[in-house]
Amino acid sequence: MKLKLNRPLAFFDLETTGVNIATDKIVEIAILKVMPDGDEQVLTMRVNPARPIPAESSMFHGIYDEDVKDLPTFDLVGQQIADFIGDADLAGYNSNKFDVPMLMEEFLRANIAFSLDGRSFVDVQNIFHQMEQRTLKAAYKFYCQEDLTNAHTAEADVRATYDVLKAQLDKYEGVSFEDKTGAVSTPVVNDVEALHQFTNLTKPVDFAGRLVYDQDGDPAINFGKHKGKKVLDVFDVEPSYYAWMQNGDFPLYTKKVLQDLWNAHRQAKKEQKATAPKPASDRGSDSSSEERPRPSQGGKPQTFKKKEKATPVTNDMLKALQGKFGKE
Repeated sequence: MKLKLNRPLAFFDLETTGVNIATDKIVEIAILKVMPDGDEQVLTMRVNPARPIPAESSMFHGIYDEDVKDLPTFDLVGQQIADFIGDADLAGYNSNKFDVPMLMEEFLRANIAFSLDGRSFVDVQNIFHQMEQRTLKAAYKFYCQEDLTNAHTAEADVRATYDVLKAQLDKYEGVSFEDKTGAVSTPVVNDVEALHQFTNLTKPVDFAGRLVYDQDGDPAINFGKHKGKKVLDVFDVEPSYYAWMQNGDFPLYTKKVLQDLWNAHRQAKKEQKATAPKPASDRGSDSSSEERPRPSQGGKPQTFKKKEKATPVTNDMLKALQGKFGKE
């Protein structure tokens, strides 16, 4: 089935030094950009992660230090990648939890402007897991009736992901799905925005899943002692929690989202304070008044006169005092 697209859809896959979004690096990226007219554009490149690739990662994707030691680092090619993606929507396999936040982390490290605002995100794994619950190799076998060769090479995986999505659209056309609340729908349709809604059920704020939207549509903490609490409520009761997260081992994109929420929260508080009515005691006060009421122990105000300016002491005054109190 041919995809119905209003704008390009970029399928992408990453091979990395590991799975820690905050500390690991990309070693290979493959992007298959499908245009609304069906034209396909491919960009595949390896990059030097500027750190050793762990042996277990190399055994998984087949890329070793020797393969990338003479290649440019991400900061030198990141702008080319951002330009290639352009304004395309993003799609991948487990992309919402891993590939999107990992790519954003690299863009932020390299100070490359790349906004996620206004894009749709189609995670093919989420369709598969919710409808069948298996792996990419099994998904390819299940949906395409073929064995996936060259698995765990970025371009083979990204093409397999594209083929699986097209097969899913054929297989689940008109098929009903019942969610955890008992609501029934036919979510797998040939529409990127609808697939975006179906594959983003957890509604993460930061893609790493540290912050999620709650049932009210407000950002909420999704881990630790404040799990389930609204972010703004946590800012009110424990503002130091913001500093702790900013200094902690969290992805840069999580920190960026948190900083935006913090700045908006502080600005709202400042505006609220500026527009709040002043207490009556703060209005109409006259600093030049000669008399000011002061509370007394009897409960009634006492009045104290403003102190007059002291008269300078003269020699004549000193002589008069000496005459009055001096010994005879």
